[in-house]
Amino acid sequence: MGILDLAALVVTLAAVFAYLNHRFLRLPAAIGVMLLALAASLGLLLAGTAVPPAAEWGHRVLARMHFSDTVLEGMLSFLLFAGALFVNLEDLARQKWLIAGLASIGVVTSTLLVAAGTWLVLGGLGVELTFLQCLLFGALISPTDPLAVLGILKSAGVPRSLETKIVGESLFNDGVAVVVFLVLLEAARHGAMPAGEVATLFAREAVGGAAFGLALGGGAYALLRSLDNYQVEILITLAVVMGGYALAHALHLSGPLAMVVAGLLLGNRGRVLAMSEHSREHLDTFWELMDEMLNVVLFVLIGLEVLALSFGATDLLAGALLIPVVLAARLASVSLPVALLKPLRNFSPGAVRILTWGGLRGGISVALALSLPAGDARDLLLPATYVIVLFSLVVQGLTVGRVARRLAASDGATP
Repeated sequence: MGILDLAALVVTLAAVFAYLNHRFLRLPAAIGVMLLALAASLGLLLAGTAVPPAAEWGHRVLARMHFSDTVLEGMLSFLLFAGALFVNLEDLARQKWLIAGLASIGVVTSTLLVAAGTWLVLGGLGVELTFLQCLLFGALISPTDPLAVLGILKSAGVPRSLETKIVGESLFNDGVAVVVFLVLLEAARHGAMPAGEVATLFAREAVGGAAFGLALGGGAYALLRSLDNYQVEILITLAVVMGGYALAHALHLSGPLAMVVAGLLLGNRGRVLAMSEHSREHLDTFWELMDEMLNVVLFVLIGLEVLALSFGATDLLAGALLIPVVLAARLASVSLPVALLKPLRNFSPGAVRILTWGGLRGGISVALALSLPAGDARDLLLPATYVIVLFSLVVQGLTVGRVARRLAASDGATP
């Protein structure tokens, strides 16, 4: 199958599953289509026991899709830009210190705690992994996934201040987590890196990516102010996303952070000061539609990805046992920045619990796990990651709105 055939297959499945979910399941679109895709994948695997070519065909199709590249080098740029485009910068600024703490201290703390917990749990199962391999797992599973968060919180009905905290953190923490993961991956392949080299890599990727996004957004803003034609203006934003992300990748800068910064700038200054109301309506409609469609396609791919994985009893048990480890690490990584900021601002009693339960994992964790070096560690950590992601999306994703509203009501305040 060619690229066009694969795209046609995925989009067709996304449309069918979205229709079935809307008519019968009535679940949030992202979760509903993922569960239907997962059910279809399991059905194909069961059919493959009687008709082996069916399962083999599914494996071949998934291998051609290159989930990791599709997510990290394709869909991520569009979804991050679209998500940032509609985030209110004033709301984000009010939560800036908490978001910065969660996206930096929180990610590093969670990475270390997950690594320690993974090393103990797997050791108890008789599985021997080096601590560096456990750190890699901690880095890929610790960040909350902006793609999962943006796709689910819209239909969860959580309070606006909570949504700002969770969405703001998720938009920025993946850039930090990817840098941490890349450093650890480089160390796993070639040995430990000097501290100065690590700092340089982080500065180039993270700080350079944010600066590049600011320059990119500023240039697009100047172009948007110079005309009033919504077709050209939408093309300019597409060029920012596609051309900007490709250039950031070529310059070894953080493309995700560049898209977030550019999206925030154009969404708050560009839409208000550089566009007419007519152009703004068209731009909003275009990117809202792009966001919704790509989110549905992404969650279909997550559901289908089970076809490409091999699950053994140890893999499933490891994934199940690591779920509380990941949640406990999330609780600790949220509690630390909140504790540091408590002298400066007030938090409702339920804030830590809601932020912990609302920290969803998704496609980015699976994509990073797929990029691990081939070997026994990858064969164990990849299916374990998938189990944790499924739990996060289905159990946490379906209940986060209810938990947030219940805690906010009992505390008498919005966190």
